[in-house]
Amino acid sequence: MQPAVPFFREAGSGSGVVCLHSNASSSGQWRGLMEALAPKFRVLAADSYGAGKSPAWPMDRTMWLRDEVRLLEPVFERAGNPFALVGHSYGAAVALIAAIAQPHRVRALALYEPTLFALVDAESPSPNDADGIRNTVASGVGALEAGNQAGAARFFIDFWMGAGSWDQMPEQRRGPVAASVVNIRGWAHALFREPTPLKAFAELRVPVLYMIGQSSPMSSGAVARLLTRVLPHVEVVELPGLGHMGPVTHPEAVNELICRFLERH
Repeated sequence: MQPAVPFFREAGSGSGVVCLHSNASSSGQWRGLMEALAPKFRVLAADSYGAGKSPAWPMDRTMWLRDEVRLLEPVFERAGNPFALVGHSYGAAVALIAAIAQPHRVRALALYEPTLFALVDAESPSPNDADGIRNTVASGVGALEAGNQAGAARFFIDFWMGAGSWDQMPEQRRGPVAASVVNIRGWAHALFREPTPLKAFAELRVPVLYMIGQSSPMSSGAVARLLTRVLPHVEVVELPGLGHMGPVTHPEAVNELICRFLERH
């Protein structure tokens, strides 16, 4: 069997930067950041499993975040060592697992609200602050089982972006989002069952920019509370008025922070 090969975009030259997107998105969400970084860095933005032009989400086996890391190996090779990782939501969770697996290859991490919900459950089983996304996943799965793909997407988008966000989304964006949400069970398994313990992140000896939207749900806020407590070289920035999808809704503000951080590291 041939190894899966990810799709990725590339721009610029210099030290490598690899950008990883959120669920229900693709590498295209980083176009603005790539343009801003390209004069000084070699920037690569990859599609995860089931997103954009990368291979479909595997349905014949259980998927873990480390499987996403393995998919990205050709991108890491092309970035050159050591490279920086930029990640949003699911992509930020993948970035953290990649850095844990190969710390010698990573020089810095710029993260916007990693969604490692397994850490919240490990601290205290449900009921807990991860129940918001847990219940949203259950509702989304129910909609999928009823054959209502758009309904599943509405649950997911409205949870992360606020009630009514799905209905306000341009029609041309709804199709790709609804198509990706068929993987919601797999996303949830990878994020809620990730076995890496919280104490492992205390060993990450690289600079970390940890961005938090002040209007984000408690589910991602609970992860931030745990990780920012143990990451040894973390710089925390809270962004007023931004929610979990800040890199998509307010890219200029988020990208400026990332650019300034990477220029220092």
